[in-house]
Amino acid sequence: MSTIEFDNKFNALSASLNSFAYNLTKNVDDAKDLFQETAFRAITNRDKFRPGTNFKAWSFTIMKNIFINNYRKKVKKNTIIDNTDNLYFINSGGTAINNDAGRNILMKELKKMIEKLDDSIKKPFMMHYLGYKYQEIADDLSLPLGTVKSRIFFARKALKEQIKVHYGDHHLVREVQGV
Repeated sequence: MSTIEFDNKFNALSASLNSFAYNLTKNVDDAKDLFQETAFRAITNRDKFRPGTNFKAWSFTIMKNIFINNYRKKVKKNTIIDNTDNLYFINSGGTAINNDAGRNILMKELKKMIEKLDDSIKKPFMMHYLGYKYQEIADDLSLPLGTVKSRIFFARKALKEQIKVHYGDHHLVREVQGV
């Protein structure tokens, strides 16, 4: 096959190859790179194409193999090889340990604020916090449903005020609303 015939056949397949490249990579820029690499390999290895065989299949196979090889390189690049005697790096873990001290202190202070609430609003609020439904709280405390809802509302409101006075920062109030 002459160089001109080869180039004409490859140019005729360029739209299909670009579509296939995008289908493999799911990214426009990566698809362009894959197509360019395929074109380069096909042109440099044109002497290996056997006339009478399927040119389209040959070109698509080149692209698929380039994609697979690049994928394997990426995976291998992310593999950690630990040559230390006791496998220190592998056994050390890749996750950071969170320090919950700030949140723990905040929760302790919040619990103290809840303890300061009047019992009439504290009890329904704590039951709601523990997951009881409004109707269950009403039944347990022998109160009307509306009264339970309003007491929980007043407990939240009182806690918001205490937080506002204590911290002076209004963004913390939003965190308590879900309590």
